[in-house]
Amino acid sequence: MKTIIEPFRIKTVEPLRMTTQDEREAALRDAGMNLFLVPSELVLIDLLTDSGTGAMSSEQWAGVMRGDESYAGSPSWFRFRDRMREVTGFLGILPTHQGRASERILFELLGGTGKTVPNNAHFDTTRANVEHTGAKAVDLPIAPAKDPRSRHPFKGDLDVAALERLIESVGPANVPVVMCTITNNSGGGQPVSLANLRAIRAVCDRWRIPFFLDACRFAENAWFIKTREPGQSHRPVREIVRECFDLADGATISAKKDGLVNIGGVLLMRDAALLHRASDLLILTEGYVTYGGLAGRDLEAMAQGFEEVLNEDYLAYRIRSTEYLGEKLVAAGVPILEPPGGHAIYLDARAFCPQIPPAQFPGQALAVALYRHAGIRSCEIGSVMFGGDGRPAPALELVRLALPRRVYTQSHVDYVIEAIVELHARRASLRGMRIVEAPQVLRHFTARFAEI
Repeated sequence: MKTIIEPFRIKTVEPLRMTTQDEREAALRDAGMNLFLVPSELVLIDLLTDSGTGAMSSEQWAGVMRGDESYAGSPSWFRFRDRMREVTGFLGILPTHQGRASERILFELLGGTGKTVPNNAHFDTTRANVEHTGAKAVDLPIAPAKDPRSRHPFKGDLDVAALERLIESVGPANVPVVMCTITNNSGGGQPVSLANLRAIRAVCDRWRIPFFLDACRFAENAWFIKTREPGQSHRPVREIVRECFDLADGATISAKKDGLVNIGGVLLMRDAALLHRASDLLILTEGYVTYGGLAGRDLEAMAQGFEEVLNEDYLAYRIRSTEYLGEKLVAAGVPILEPPGGHAIYLDARAFCPQIPPAQFPGQALAVALYRHAGIRSCEIGSVMFGGDGRPAPALELVRLALPRRVYTQSHVDYVIEAIVELHARRASLRGMRIVEAPQVLRHFTARFAEI
């Protein structure tokens, strides 16, 4: 059969509110044209993020009921620990309340003034946590990653030659860690090849620098390796996942993505001394090392989620759903970042509305227009998120349509397609934006805008 169906049945439903044009206009006005500030009850299809927005399974909810809330040494902790050891092979496992908590602990230990942290592409909170310590976050994507129309199968790869040059330039003592984000969120949800991870490992070994993964979407990345990388199609996803983690000295994970939960994170480390220091920070700021700021029920849901995400029927449906959205948009002439990524489709805002220059935030303008037209919430990934503070405009101006896991059906996706195609037909009417007020860091979350 060619049709890939959702490998689950719907057991509980939640009503959606059909808003009017006037209601959406009022919501935008009250929110200062920032979709993060729009109440979720006024959103019809919410594609703002795939982080913590997925639907949990019946087995995960059963785990929630089973959760043991002992402060230390809960059975729920041991179930979570054993599952993470089975999946990743790491013995040093710290739970955190979400991925950015793992990042904060890691870079508080390894960052600092004069340090440089390379990555294929830092996402927003990763970059912010690096730079908060005084360190410099440097993106090293391969050349095809900057071309929205390139169909390179692994556009998320890190430029290994550029990594070598960077280390030689700043000195290995000033590179406390090399990061690689799988899949590459800032770069369009594009995967990283196993060959690239092996090459990064070799460079890190040569220079004696730790190698860490930002592994929020490790299972989706492994599915791409299985289906796109030569010589990998016969391997189970679970085996590919294990090799990816075996190549790393540590990892930060937001379990709100491939952990299939609404809250939770993980910090993995091999170095015993570093793990000890991280444990001290965890206790200081998150909670005891066997709960890390989470309830026992959250640990139970995470333990089950990290098992379910490795189901290959689920992964086939997950990646195909995103691909379906991308293919339909491309067929209608809508410019997207190609090929379709794992967790999201990224509209190419610069090509969608070429009349709006980067200084007028075309991605924000497009995201606002999509909500105004159809009640669909998306997220700008461009000059709002990564500009400011004297930084040059990013290479790409994107709008991310992040698909929550196990939430929307094909008819919901068809509605999104129809809305975007309609908006594209009248794209010349879209207007640029200006910032009215914004914080110093992570401005996209709370900045307020006005249309020009």
